[in-house]
Amino acid sequence: MNKFSPSSHLVKTARSLADAVPAILLAALFVCFIIQVFMRYVMDSPVGWTVEVCVIAWLWILLWGQSVSATEDDEIRFDIIYGTVSQELRRWFRMIFSILLVGIYAWSLPALWDFVTFMKIQKTSYLDIRFNWVYSIALIFSVVTILRYLWIFWTAARGRAVPERDLGEVTAKDFSE
Repeated sequence: MNKFSPSSHLVKTARSLADAVPAILLAALFVCFIIQVFMRYVMDSPVGWTVEVCVIAWLWILLWGQSVSATEDDEIRFDIIYGTVSQELRRWFRMIFSILLVGIYAWSLPALWDFVTFMKIQKTSYLDIRFNWVYSIALIFSVVTILRYLWIFWTAARGRAVPERDLGEVTAKDFSE
């Protein structure tokens, strides 16, 4: 595919928008935190809605960021084991781990769906947002994680190696200056 094709531009745009969601939510969280501090300590009149916004934004930042924005390279591994084995064994680790995660998330998905849809009966205290909307990010997280690990399994099963960063590279890149 040509790197200037419309589909690659569309993918880059979608990726940029997906990556912007946690940044926007973090900005909203920060603004609400500042408002809460100002209202509590300067005006002596705390407001509760800012706490709700902060909690909801933090939940969405964590789950959206890990499922939609993060890449496989961002994941934490037991490098003491993973980094010392051959590429072939790493490929098997990726396949086994992917099967386990897809199985766990797929098994829990119906119960998660039941919980999220049930929570439509309650609303947040200050903003009156139904909790099924608040917790819908958990469904997005689960579905995207299942799809991500199916893709990781597929690429590992086809024998594609993932370029691994050397610990020396990480140290030199991240800790020098």
